[in-house]
Amino acid sequence: MWDFSTDADFQEKLDWMATFVREECEPLDLLFGHAGDPYDVDNQAARKILKPLQERVQEEGLWACHLGPELGGQGYGQVKLGLMNEILGRSYWAPTVFGTAAPDTGNAEILAMFGTQEQKDRYLQPLLDGDIVSCFSMTEPQAGSDPKEFTCRATKDGDSWVIEGEKWFSSNARYAEFLIVMAVTDPTARAHQRLSMFIVPKETPGLKIVRNVATMLERPELDEGTHAYIHYDQVRVPADHMLGGVGEGFTVAQARLGGGRVHHAMRTVGKCQRALDMMCERALSRRTQGELLADKQAVLHYIADSRIELEQFRLLVLKTAWVIDNQPHGTAREYIAMCKVQMAKIYHDIIQRAIQVHGSLGTTTELPLYDWWAGGLSLALADGPTEVHKNGVGKQTLKGYTAAPGLFPTEHIPPRLEAVRAKYADVVEEFAL
Repeated sequence: MWDFSTDADFQEKLDWMATFVREECEPLDLLFGHAGDPYDVDNQAARKILKPLQERVQEEGLWACHLGPELGGQGYGQVKLGLMNEILGRSYWAPTVFGTAAPDTGNAEILAMFGTQEQKDRYLQPLLDGDIVSCFSMTEPQAGSDPKEFTCRATKDGDSWVIEGEKWFSSNARYAEFLIVMAVTDPTARAHQRLSMFIVPKETPGLKIVRNVATMLERPELDEGTHAYIHYDQVRVPADHMLGGVGEGFTVAQARLGGGRVHHAMRTVGKCQRALDMMCERALSRRTQGELLADKQAVLHYIADSRIELEQFRLLVLKTAWVIDNQPHGTAREYIAMCKVQMAKIYHDIIQRAIQVHGSLGTTTELPLYDWWAGGLSLALADGPTEVHKNGVGKQTLKGYTAAPGLFPTEHIPPRLEAVRAKYADVVEEFAL
């Protein structure tokens, strides 16, 4: 049976979350608005406000719900997590308040699945408690996210591995207690078996941040960048700091990405809904040329297009979550890619319309729209470029088809009509068709 309803008990939790995020998390976005603030554990002012909020979330049983009960979470499936992340997407701080901030969520899952007990005690538990943050160091300056082009190497030396090479855009490295690094361990192996994954503690000799790269809304002169350009200069880690086996880095990485992309997509839904709310409020509040913006056909089209596109995207993401929850592992790959492709377009278009309806005010720092718009540009690049995922969706779609058996397409009317006339020859003859 198809069912688009949410059970009453869980809806109560969602309602509580919606109020809490609006009243407690969104204000943090205003008071501590720098991109790195939720990850800076040394920011005592922010932590003084954050900790009591996290405790309230824990009391409600809504802390780190993506994790199983054995790790302090609820073990919710992807549909429930999607509905929760739709609400969390309204606030930049909300994922940190609820123990679901990336990349810590994915790194925690990797440690839970592949870490030793000692590593779980040292890194996983403090990560789950929100006392430390982590970094996922994968992409490279010459390769982006294409693992086939990675050159950062890890070489076995006795009972250690020595990492040498560069990594690019390693988010939150400056705040991280440890980094999870993907490096080439066998350059001669097949593309997806060349790589392995390692834990690198932040104090390891040779781990050098070349610079913290500032994005569009960050000021390099104030060293506000949160994405590190790193040189691993003969970084030596013990052999037991490998996560998974030799050559299993790609498999380990994929274990953290699928659900995370769904969560990211539903947070995008939440942010777009907030932009649509602002657009509608503005349309009913601002007058020009003797009438409300809401009476202008173009504005009505902005609102209608935004609502329709957002509803379509939301249903795609929730279906993807349902497939992950109910179908065999890997079935959702194509749906996840579709979500990734559509996410950036939906986000850009709705934010752009909201800015247009707000006029000059929408481009200023006195509304959040400018910040959202600039941040949206990265959605088409994060977790792999949109074009790569489009290629994957196209190839996967074509697997369900075959070439036409003859010169003309199977929908070619003349032979089909001839076949139908032969099938009903008696009727054709009787009525002279």
